[in-house]
Amino acid sequence: MIIGKAPIRPLSDRRQTTGGGVHFMATLYPKGTRIEPHSHRESQLVFATEGTMQVTTPKGRWLVPPDRAVWMPAGLPHAIDVLADIEMRSLYFDVGWMKRDDAHRANLDVEFVVRVSQLLHQAILALFDGRNDPGRNELLIRLALLELHEAEDPTTFIPLPHEPRCRRAADIVLADPTGAHEIETLARSVGTSARTLSRLFLAETELSFRSWCQRARMAAAIERLSMDRTTPVKQLAADLGYASFSAFSHAFRQVTGKTPTEFAEKT
Repeated sequence: MIIGKAPIRPLSDRRQTTGGGVHFMATLYPKGTRIEPHSHRESQLVFATEGTMQVTTPKGRWLVPPDRAVWMPAGLPHAIDVLADIEMRSLYFDVGWMKRDDAHRANLDVEFVVRVSQLLHQAILALFDGRNDPGRNELLIRLALLELHEAEDPTTFIPLPHEPRCRRAADIVLADPTGAHEIETLARSVGTSARTLSRLFLAETELSFRSWCQRARMAAAIERLSMDRTTPVKQLAADLGYASFSAFSHAFRQVTGKTPTEFAEKT
């Protein structure tokens, strides 16, 4: 289900003819589109050649800028928020087709985001170049799956805790990720101690409270840069609470591989 703006138009929707278990679709979505929680019978690889999206699953929330792709196993509920106009490329893999080769199934039973290598980028784009050669398509799809076995890239992932007190604290931070949140104050507001809340964050998210807040702040930076082209990047760094633009630029580059200015120009 899509609310907000509808997709601009589908660019392509065709099934590969070799193996019969994979089809792929290209679609343009404008900024502000929300695809409500849903699931697919097939596993899905989603890649935006331009623009940024936010993908939410029961496990957490990913910011997916260009040069990232998200893998969704079959049956997993997920929602997508389009933060900047995107050109989406989606590959859908039939579960039966995946089971024919056990190598395809390794590490693909859970969702993850991966940094898109140049090889994976070109393999995906080649599927949409109109040649529609069944043998070539099969090789390109197998190549794409092999590239997914690279280490997942969790730097734009915000794990969401499920324990009620910890989740309430996380929601407070996410509502204002640029704020100076003290764990003692948060703990009192959710009815627990700072020591217990610290332990819960580590157990629920595998991140310390401080690291989790830093992750949320960087996600806010990516979202702002994707949606707001008018605020100068140096002003954004100050708004996000960084002591200097160089400190913000360094932290941003560690996560995205680009400076904030380079990222803003690409999106």
